[in-house]
Amino acid sequence: MKKILFISLTVLLLASCTPQKPLYSWGKYEATSYNYLKNSDEKSTQELIETYQKIIEKQKGTRGVVPPGVYADYGFVLLQANKTEEGKTLLLKEVALYPESKIFIDRILKMIEE
Repeated sequence: MKKILFISLTVLLLASCTPQKPLYSWGKYEATSYNYLKNSDEKSTQELIETYQKIIEKQKGTRGVVPPGVYADYGFVLLQANKTEEGKTLLLKEVALYPESKIFIDRILKMIEE
């Protein structure tokens, strides 16, 4: 009886140790966004844009969708780079994917139009 209990407990403990796959994959977002905020030059901007593209194209998280805020942040960076139409498109994708961001995105779109 003790042997069965010991084996059952061991299996249970080992089963609970398996790592879970995250909801979203962020790639090198943390490092490139920090570099962008620190330097704000053309090179860091381009690296950040490339990171956004990789996050969007190669989403490996369990949800299989782009993480919240990525489309919005990417769109805002494009707006600052005077790519207005591309930026607006990405902002609207953010609202379509995450409707709770509508109020914030509407404010940004309103600022653009003024």
